[in-house]
Amino acid sequence: MATRPVFIPSFDPDQLVRTSTVEFTWYAGMAASQRKKSAASLHEAAKKQGLCIRPLEVSTKSVDVLGSELSAFNLTVETEKHNRSFTVETAFQSSKVFEFGGPYEDLLFGSSLAAKKDPRIKNSGELIRFKFFGEEWQLEPKTAFYDWLYLNALVKNSWAVEHLDDFDAFTDIEFNPQKSINCQAYSVALFQSLRKRNILHTALKNKESFLRILSDHDALPERPQKQGSLF
Repeated sequence: MATRPVFIPSFDPDQLVRTSTVEFTWYAGMAASQRKKSAASLHEAAKKQGLCIRPLEVSTKSVDVLGSELSAFNLTVETEKHNRSFTVETAFQSSKVFEFGGPYEDLLFGSSLAAKKDPRIKNSGELIRFKFFGEEWQLEPKTAFYDWLYLNALVKNSWAVEHLDDFDAFTDIEFNPQKSINCQAYSVALFQSLRKRNILHTALKNKESFLRILSDHDALPERPQKQGSLF
């Protein structure tokens, strides 16, 4: 048995995303087929608990094309300012500033896997902040920068947004909260919550607006100075 979180868009005034931890049967092994079995088991357990009706696995192991394409490894954005495309994953990895190096901006336009596996990411000391297109983000609130990147990418992919209403919960079988902080499934749930509240575009107006809305709903403590838009 194993446990994983299920992320559900929330409409509670004080909560944007509801996270429920679900116990389910885990299928051991690194093969994609085993991960897909585990994801299906997680979904069945979540439905039996009455948490959702149609969950979507958001990862490269998803059996749904939409879920696979929404993986940070695959979700791509083309900037209007720079006329270049990159993935959420390369944007995130190339933005990391460490004690002894970074940001490694050359990772931005490469592959997602290469960016994540680049030895500099692990050999440059402690992560101290993020810097993306000249805009700096601190490590707190913990997932804010990752969510900001992901939401800005997703909103530019209207083909994906059109189908999100078919699902009421989101999972990522690869995400283990004991080992990781950021989660693409959480980001999708956050996107849906903001979108259905009709505050998505206000949230994405700039960094300050985004963090203010998160703070208003989730009591996040910090409110950095205004920095301007992302892309």
